[in-house]
Amino acid sequence: MEFKHIPVMLEECLEGLNLKDNAVYVDATIGGAGHSKEILKRTKNTKLVGIDQDKQALSASKTNLKNFGNRVVLVHNNFKNINSVLDELGISKVDGVLIDLGVSSHQIDTPNRGFSFRFDAPLDMRMNQENKLSAYDVVNTYSEAELRKIIYDYGEERFAGKIARHIVEARKKASIKTTFELRDLILASVPRYRGQDGQSNVQRTFQAIRIEVNGELAILKQAIIDCASRLKQGGRLVILTFHSLEDRIVKTTFKELSLNCTCPPEFPVCVCGGNNATLILVNHKPIEASESERENNSRSICAKLRIAEKIKQD
Repeated sequence: MEFKHIPVMLEECLEGLNLKDNAVYVDATIGGAGHSKEILKRTKNTKLVGIDQDKQALSASKTNLKNFGNRVVLVHNNFKNINSVLDELGISKVDGVLIDLGVSSHQIDTPNRGFSFRFDAPLDMRMNQENKLSAYDVVNTYSEAELRKIIYDYGEERFAGKIARHIVEARKKASIKTTFELRDLILASVPRYRGQDGQSNVQRTFQAIRIEVNGELAILKQAIIDCASRLKQGGRLVILTFHSLEDRIVKTTFKELSLNCTCPPEFPVCVCGGNNATLILVNHKPIEASESERENNSRSICAKLRIAEKIKQD
């Protein structure tokens, strides 16, 4: 299946990176290389390091970027390991890092990946298919309390308790093996009211399990800190998020890295030296997709873009 991924807010991301020639950029979640291809096309003598934990994505990127030769280095890894990736490549600092936290259309639309409840498929949801933990493991081995917490915290699902209880009761009879089995359990767990068909409850629950399987939120704060630490002075960190939990972490981490004083608020005077900021916020409010893009690419509807610039070397 062709790896499909329309880059969200392409122009806004490229503008945010403040592209220049003879630079080094990192696309930390390269996917199908939609953003990366434009970075390379619009610059001269620029090198790009593309990281992704999905081997199918890297294969697609290799094809899409074949005309750029040795200007491109592709690495199978998780962007949380950016320090070790760059160390192994002998790269100390870079001019910009782009992180697109969205799930690609290819991952969603490939039935056997188990990301979507639109297809009857084995419960999987692993972005890196070499990882051991899958959606099957989460659904069939986590305790009711663990499931309730994940579904509530990561899916912001109000009926998390009922859904978790029904999952645990159902798996006593037989393992829950497919996306349709899980979908039907969720639908049976939530009440119908005011014309709601339960699809949003299914979507939120699937999102929560996917986040748990891939550790998406657990790694995010430290990954942002590490990415920022590899920027040259004047380098940009550009991050696309697709739900409120991700955006909250990005917003909070950017704020922490842009504060000069890191003393607790209850301290009467500053004792930290008051010169700790390493980033400056390029946009204080998140950038959202234009109306025309939202109409043409539904994935952009919930996207938010935040940009920060390195002002002081670590």
